[in-house]
Parts: sequence; C-alpha cells; structure tokens
Amino acid sequence: MAERDLDNTGMFGELRRMMQTTGTVGGIAARYAGHKMGLRSSGSSYAEDLKGVLGGLKGPLMKAAQLLSSIPGALPEEYAKELAELQSNAPPMGWSFVRRRMAAELGPAWEKNFKAFGREASAAASLGQVHQAILNDGRRVACKLQYPDMKAAVESDLRQFRMAIGVYHKLDNAIRQDNVVEELSERLREELDYTREAANIRLYRTILADCPEVTVPEPVDELSTRRLLTMDWVQGRSLSKAIDAGLSEDEKKKIARALFRAWYLPLYRYGVVHGDPHMGNFTLRDDFGLNLFDFGAIRIFKPSFISGNIELFEALRTKDKDRAAAAYEAWGFKDLSSEKVDVLNEWAGFLFGPLMDDQERYIQDENNPDQSREILSRVHEGLQRTGGVSLPREFVLVDRSAVGLGSVFLRLKVKMNWSELFREVVGEYNEQQLAARQAAAIEAARFPEAPAV
Repeated sequence: MAERDLDNTGMFGELRRMMQTTGTVGGIAARYAGHKMGLRSSGSSYAEDLKGVLGGLKGPLMKAAQLLSSIPGALPEEYAKELAELQSNAPPMGWSFVRRRMAAELGPAWEKNFKAFGREASAAASLGQVHQAILNDGRRVACKLQYPDMKAAVESDLRQFRMAIGVYHKLDNAIRQDNVVEELSERLREELDYTREAANIRLYRTILADCPEVTVPEPVDELSTRRLLTMDWVQGRSLSKAIDAGLSEDEKKKIARALFRAWYLPLYRYGVVHGDPHMGNFTLRDDFGLNLFDFGAIRIFKPSFISGNIELFEALRTKDKDRAAAAYEAWGFKDLSSEKVDVLNEWAGFLFGPLMDDQERYIQDENNPDQSREILSRVHEGLQRTGGVSLPREFVLVDRSAVGLGSVFLRLKVKMNWSELFREVVGEYNEQQLAARQAAAIEAARFPEAPAV
C-alpha cells in the first residue's frame, strides 16, 4: 500500500487543494456559461471533467454534489447524472502513517488495546478509512480513522462549493440554494466529529431495537475519539454483488422490507433520518436482513415537520390542493402561487405515489429508471417558469433519502405493497407521542452536546 504523500496534508495540501478546486470551479463556470449561451452543443464532456476532478478530492465536496444531484434543477442535468454515479476514491493511508494517527488518538501505547490490528484498510469512507481489529477480549471491531486535516479540507471544499453554486444560480434560478448549502455545510461539519457519530449510532440502536431485520453495530466508547470511531465488526456481503448473482423473489422482498423499515421507521416514529442511503452504507446478512453503517449524516427533525409530511401525504391522497399548500408552508416554503403548488405536487406525488397505491407494484411504473429524470426535468422547467423556490433546509435529506432508496429498490426489481409497509410504519400517527419517543431516544444516545432539532 502506497504511503499517502505528506505534501498533500497541512498547509501545502490546503494550498494545492484550493488551487485545484478554484481552477476547476472557474473553468466549469466559464464552460457552462458558454453552453447556456449556445456556444457548445453538449455539456457531457465537461460534466465528465467535473466528475474526474471531484473524484480526486477526498470526498466532502463530492458528497455534497451527490446529494444535490437528487434535487430538481439544483445542478445541471449532465452534472447530476455523472455525480450520482460517483464514489469516493481517496488514496489510502499507509501503515506507518496509520500508526502515527492511532498514536495521536489513543496515545503511544495504543496497540496494547488490541490483540490484532489490520495493517491494510478494509474499506474507504469519504472522510476516513476502516481497519479491522481484534480487542484483547476477542471482540472483532472496525476502527474508522479520519484522514488528516479533514477539517481544513471540508472548509476549503465548502468555499469552492458555494462559489460554484453561486455561479450556477446566476444562470438558472429554478432552485434558490442558500438554505440547501447551509444544510449541507452543517451536516458535513457534524460528520467530522466521530463522538457525535457514536451518539448517532446509539440513537439508532435505541430506535431500531425492536426491528430484527436491521443490525446496528455497537460503538466502543473507550476506544473512540473525535477522529477515531471504534465499533462492532458486523459481517455481511455486498447487496450489489448479491443482486448480480441472482436473488429469489422472496429474498428480494425480505431485503426491500428491511430497507424500508431501516429508513422510514426512524423518520415517522422518531423524527430522525439517515441521509445517505447508498449501497455502500449497508451490507446483506445471511437471512437477508441488513447491517446499517455510516451514521454521520443524521438529521433530527422537529415533530411538527414530520406532521407536515403526514399532512402532505393525506393532501395528495385526497387531491386537496389547499391542504397541500398549507403543508408546504408549514415546511417553510414561501410565496407559493397556485401554479407553483401544482409543480411541487408533481414532484411530491412522484415520491409519495407508491405509498398511496394499495397493491403490489414496482417503486416506479414499469420499473423504469428514466421516469425520475423525466419528472425531474418537468419539475425543473415548471419551477423556472413560475419564478423558482427557496428550499427549506429540512427538505434536503428527506428528499435525498427518498430518491436514494428508490434507486436501490429499482435495482432490486421487486414488487411490494409499499402502501401497506408505510401504514405499518406510521401506525396511528400522533405528534405528541413522536415527541416523547424522540426525547427519550435522544437522552439514551448520550450526545456530547444537545443535538439541534
């Protein structure tokens, strides 16, 4: 394993990173402006350039761009298509560097805490890498070690990201991005603190304690710091590889049920969402349940926001436009004309549609992956025509989860009664009961500081 180049860390790494991203943003802005003015026939080539450059960054900017790709018109279509497929390819830290980083977190005698510690990284994350280890009591654990200087890297990326979004907004005003960028910035900064992620894991262990389809690893608090997270090693296999190898209909239904409950039981019973549902963040158990990972991008909502979700669902189900408008306003949407509500209803209707259809069906009609892009395009055009909207911050991760999960269900090619699953999760909805459950779960999670709600 090659040693990470030390010139890419500290002051020199920050300067190099700034020059790289600034040059990229400037070039993309100029090329995209030319494309909008008709000077180029296609944006695909510079979308690929953007993908290549972002893939070379350690992950923060890439992660934000991936999330934006699920929002209608938040990025140019050709960028969104490329970035939706992008995965982190950060170069791994070599062993001598890992030893120094572990000593910085646990002290010079850090190896005495382990019977064995894997020299090779078992997996890469956007902000760090994972090593398998065995504790002195025989317990197998995963140690997620943050890459060096990630705080500086995140802040540098966010500066360039704001500049890129600012340039794009001057060319396309369908979505006003201020709240979106602030939401992404706050979530990325939270992900840097692994003590917070450990609390998020404890939160999910409480929430999903009675959900046998989903396994959440237990953190090892005494071997965790702000930049090192140690937790149970849970065995599983890649869902993508399992799909490619072939699954029976019954197996696919078990997986789909576990996925649905893993994401929507926390949301509708506790007001909590896991904002990163791509297939690298869970593995498949032998019984076709799921192991759930990566609890950095967790959002806790006010109970009233969840009530707004339920209200919008009922408004769409009963085709009550006034009730839908009130639900959007409760979320934080402003200056909604009648035509703008129609446009938002098309997007919301697409996301909620399977939950209103009380029969076994694919997550999208005919399991067509192009359907979402067609609807995104119409929604984008509609928002441009009606003067655009400013998205509430709370919208971002809920939308990301719905779109991300939908893409996994599409790959599974499974028919489910999604409406039945939804009713099972929501039950007899009561905002006061949700608030009480949420408060108790937050207390059990022992957050290092009170989480913002």
